Amino acid sequence: MRISKVYTRGGDAGKTSLASGARISKASLRVSAYGDVDELNSFLGLARARIKDQALQQLLGQIQNDLFIIGADLATPVPDPAPDPAPNAAKTKSRSMRRVGQSEVESLEKSIDLYNDPLPPLKEFILPAGNEVGALLHVARAVARRAERGAVRLSEDAAEAGKINPQTIAYLNRLSDLLFVLARVVNRQGGSAEVFAEFR
Repeated sequence: MRISKVYTRGGDAGKTSLASGARISKASLRVSAYGDVDELNSFLGLARARIKDQALQQLLGQIQNDLFIIGADLATPVPDPAPDPAPNAAKTKSRSMRRVGQSEVESLEKSIDLYNDPLPPLKEFILPAGNEVGALLHVARAVARRAERGAVRLSEDAAEAGKINPQTIAYLNRLSDLLFVLARVVNRQGGSAEVFAEFR
């Protein structure tokens, strides 16, 4: 797909097009859901601009690509099950598109285990603080939780029932866990002590 023009004026009245071609409000649950994912992806880009560790660069780069797929996934309602197609029937765009799956969720779980195992166990809650990169990853973690909540709200909406890929929710849930772990990792790499919450 080649984007030759940045503006189209098509959204000036508060509507936008889904991948299916359907026009919906920019304030809809679906647009809000993939908008949160876009915001999350942007925060990860900001964090990557300050990360020198090549392994983390590669991991976050893969996650950014996954999030781009998730955004497209959320922007494309899962179609209703169709009867067996006629021979040689063409697939619709929404049926043949790339969607996030269990393999991406499992990849995040492996990364969580890899980076969390060397860390000392936490016995207290920590504040989202530390060095600049650690703080940015904590912001990304919080945005991931918001994106997850938005995807859940979309999945629970009566009009959208069955039209969202459940793996998008699982991925965002696991991603927030990974970002919490990575925030701890980069804070330790930078010599920043963890700041524990005080309940007085």
